[in-house]
Amino acid sequence: MLHDRARIQIDAGAGGDGSASFRREAHVPRGGPDGGDGGRGGDVVLVCDASLRDLQAFRRASRFRAGRGGHGEGSQRHGADGEMLEIRVPPGTEVYASERDGEDLAGRRWELLADGQRALVARGGSGGKGNKRFATPTRQAPRFAERGLPGEGGWIELRLKLLADVGLVGLPNAGKSSLLSRLTRAAPKIADYPFTTLTPVLGVLDAEDRQLVVADIPGLIEGASQGAGLGHDFLAHVERTRLLVHVLEIAPELTLGEGADARENHETIERELAAHDPRLAALPRVLALSKADLVDAQRRERTAAQWRERLGPDVPVIVTSSATGLGLPELAAELFRSVPARPEPGAQDPLAPGEIGSAPGPGEEELLEHMVFRPAGPGGFSVERLGPGSFAVRGRGIELLLARHDVENEDAMAYLEGRLRRIGVIRALEEQGFEPGDEIEIGGLAFELDPAGEEPRRPQRPK
Repeated sequence: MLHDRARIQIDAGAGGDGSASFRREAHVPRGGPDGGDGGRGGDVVLVCDASLRDLQAFRRASRFRAGRGGHGEGSQRHGADGEMLEIRVPPGTEVYASERDGEDLAGRRWELLADGQRALVARGGSGGKGNKRFATPTRQAPRFAERGLPGEGGWIELRLKLLADVGLVGLPNAGKSSLLSRLTRAAPKIADYPFTTLTPVLGVLDAEDRQLVVADIPGLIEGASQGAGLGHDFLAHVERTRLLVHVLEIAPELTLGEGADARENHETIERELAAHDPRLAALPRVLALSKADLVDAQRRERTAAQWRERLGPDVPVIVTSSATGLGLPELAAELFRSVPARPEPGAQDPLAPGEIGSAPGPGEEELLEHMVFRPAGPGGFSVERLGPGSFAVRGRGIELLLARHDVENEDAMAYLEGRLRRIGVIRALEEQGFEPGDEIEIGGLAFELDPAGEEPRRPQRPK
């Protein structure tokens, strides 16, 4: 069974804590602070691996964690960085972080197509600074250090879209599986009932100097683009193909009853493909009239001529029979002719997915591979009055600043108050009516702040 979906939880490593240490050595009075910094947490990276074919490995493991950073030590010894975690996925994997999860990765999206591509999906937390970093002429013996920050994490969804050169599409029992088994060495399940194929099946069509990957897409029915039948789950697999072979029974009334009509069957599939993604309507087509052994030669020639007239010269029409091998060499030759060889790295593939009808226009430049664009983190803060003598400060940066310091350490809290003043938080509070001794809440911690006094009172969790 092809596993084309998975949902996993990933956690980047947390940063190590800084050290609050002082040099103690014989004959060296007042050695001073020498605490080292904590190491950075390990990142979580997805790596595209061409040796993989599906997402089956994620059925056995659903949670992945990178290594955390080491803690700093005395004598200015810095903690080691956490070990990076690499998760290997097959080509054609799309990665989503759902908005509803509301975690660090919400709304992000990645796509891995070529072997060796890498995507950094979760960044490790930064390490905390040791007390050596906080020594100043007026603060010569800082007795605090920063804590490391947690790494990014959350649930991500993996969806595999097959990277096949040719996709076989058609109604159930149109003969796609039989055709694939004769063209390639694939061994799909073949039976005389609808929906025999429940998952996409890949096969390799060989020639003297090249190969084509052919995918048998499970049978589509009317309404597939809205979720009917099996089509909703597997229509996505045709998006990566470079050529579609529409497999159509030459005489459907012989197998499906007198009410069956080949033209209606053809229109049903084409309509569902276009409804799923308009780009599919622009993909090159080959029409394979299957099960030709059920009719005589005169009927075969007449039907093929009618379809050639209806579809025009751009769509080759080939009469085939998986039972007798009729037309299979011609079909294979047409596939190799219609699908050009893969272009060299850096060259544009005229049949590449997503490039249909969208060639670069005049003045457009190709982006360099080393250019990396990252979303900027949310900045700023806001002050909200919760009630008489009670205020809340909102802002991701302010919350991370508080998370870096030990709320039980009086020196650390005094340093934090100075940072809040320099950032402008104290001024913003005063503009909202704040007075010394009022309570403020930051990141779920509430404490009384007295800027005129020596230090803020120890924070408490709000009830």
